[in-house]
Amino acid sequence: MQPPLQAQGAMANVAAILTVPCSAGRRPKRSSQPRGCGSVSVSVSVRASSGANTVTLLDYGAGNVRSVRNAIRYLGFDIRDVQSPEDIVAAERLVFPGVGAFGSAMDVLNRTGMANALREYIQRDRPFLGICLGLQLLFDSSEENGPVSGLGVIPGVVRRFDSSNGLIVPHIGWNALQITKDTPLLQGADGQHVYFVHSYRVLPSDANRNWISSICNYGDSFISSISMGNIQAVQFHPEKSGATGLSILKEFLRPNSLGTKVPARRKASKLAKRVIACLDVRSNDKGDLVVTKGDQYDVRNLGKPVDLASQYYIDGADEVSFLNITGFRDFPLGDLPMLEVLRCASEKVFVPLTVGGGIRDFTDANGRYYSSLEVASEYFRSGADKISIGSDAVYAAEAFLQTGVKTGKSSLEQISRVYGNQAVVVSIDPRRVYVKSQEDVPFKTVKVSTKGPSGEEYAWYQCTVNGGRDSRAIGAYELAKAVEELGAGEILLNCIDCDGQGCGFDIDLVKMVSDAVTIPVIASSGAGAVQHFSEIFEKTNASAALAAGIFHRKEVPILAVKEHLVNAGVEVRV
Repeated sequence: MQPPLQAQGAMANVAAILTVPCSAGRRPKRSSQPRGCGSVSVSVSVRASSGANTVTLLDYGAGNVRSVRNAIRYLGFDIRDVQSPEDIVAAERLVFPGVGAFGSAMDVLNRTGMANALREYIQRDRPFLGICLGLQLLFDSSEENGPVSGLGVIPGVVRRFDSSNGLIVPHIGWNALQITKDTPLLQGADGQHVYFVHSYRVLPSDANRNWISSICNYGDSFISSISMGNIQAVQFHPEKSGATGLSILKEFLRPNSLGTKVPARRKASKLAKRVIACLDVRSNDKGDLVVTKGDQYDVRNLGKPVDLASQYYIDGADEVSFLNITGFRDFPLGDLPMLEVLRCASEKVFVPLTVGGGIRDFTDANGRYYSSLEVASEYFRSGADKISIGSDAVYAAEAFLQTGVKTGKSSLEQISRVYGNQAVVVSIDPRRVYVKSQEDVPFKTVKVSTKGPSGEEYAWYQCTVNGGRDSRAIGAYELAKAVEELGAGEILLNCIDCDGQGCGFDIDLVKMVSDAVTIPVIASSGAGAVQHFSEIFEKTNASAALAAGIFHRKEVPILAVKEHLVNAGVEVRV
């Protein structure tokens, strides 16, 4: 598999200057010592340290590493980027924020000689912090599009979460750690939620138990962090775990520092329900991007996106979502203001950022073709953690349902294949259509809680494209099932009928879809009071609830929503 677009250029330059033989097909013998991976022959020169306040970052060109960069700089450290295997071996302190698919990452590391350099660095017990995929790659192998051999440092196989019993996969959101080893790195995480987003994990075993510093429960107990000497790695994302995550990063960057421990108002015990703030962004008459919101997608200006996103982070939003509602009319890669919004927001907001709008294949006026993968890569590089696909996913699902063939060419399939399905959200915009009988239409119907205008007891939910302006002959149920099959990792479920009304989420719609799929569903459209959030979590399998206008207009503060959910017995991050 080819690495993402930005990796191809960057790694080609690295490959041109390498003098290190790459034994990609061999895994070194494991040492009898609990630490390291055995002797590896790598001929590299060691350069001098660039200072105590400099950390070396291994960015192999996949996903959003900007967030890690911003967190490191926020904590007062400079960054030195790895350009060659020599830079890895010479590092005084190395951070490896692995992002994307296991096979793609190992392909890049092996082709550039960096895999062997990593093994040698770890064998020397140099300060190392792996994040997410940066933890998984330390193990023997992965079943993701495999088997694929890993770095072979720690015994174990990376396997997908078992969803056969209805477990929602990917594991997305804020979960609790069970600390099993006293390690300074995690001293600020006790009793706190931290942010996970992954579909694969490693289970504890007798062979790797000495490495484990914490476990997390989701379906079963999996390894959430390891620690051995100076080698540390975490499955969660500290750069996206708010103040708790920054405290963890600070401890690695400056050991034995007196970091600020975030007090736990309520001890974390399990996966929390998420409260997401959404910002619909469009260009005003001056070309500036502003946040807009109105009734049933009729919009009005409400403020600057970066300022609002920063405030929502402070207020306790678990994620922030940007929807570029003019994206479908503009050339995506020319949409520089939106990219700048992401860059600026990611410097201040240390929770996940999602962006949607205009992510599709494109041919410009000069005839140059840009794949949706290139477009998504630009968003990831600018600070997005997840991308949201709307209309293009509808077209892909329609083609798949008609032919039964996965072409691998749709934006949904391309992006999920390279970055992992946890990085891809599909936004569904349906409109309620009442019918007298379930046999009236070939689509999934539900018996509605409130009858239609002519006494109809049933309805189906017709999907739309282009911001709700054009209807398609596909239902929300059918679309959700199809996009899950094509590689979506999460569904953002809107309802045009409820949008801006403040009367609550469409329980019938959310229950139908969340019961039908095994990926997380975000309920959207209609929130007007704190009770609407507890209602959606109590009556459906929604993993998160999203709101926009009530937060923008300060009608319902995020903190008030969280406090209400706590009192209602709903696990949330507080």
